[in-house]
Amino acid sequence: MKPLPLLLCALALGACSSKPPEPQAKPAAADTATPFDALKADEQRAKDVQKTVDKQAEEQRKQIEAQEQ
Repeated sequence: MKPLPLLLCALALGACSSKPPEPQAKPAAADTATPFDALKADEQRAKDVQKTVDKQAEEQRKQIEAQEQ
């Protein structure tokens, strides 16, 4: 039973290293795809459509006002 604790201590000390781990490069945010990217793209598309609809409604409102005068 005495060799087992000595072996475990030796393995524990061997696992400790004096040098720090190598720094890992962080991936760029644009390269990383998330599950929400598709949702954000859909949301932006919906906002663009709403802007187009609002613009057309404003133009139609101006045409109606011009005809009434």
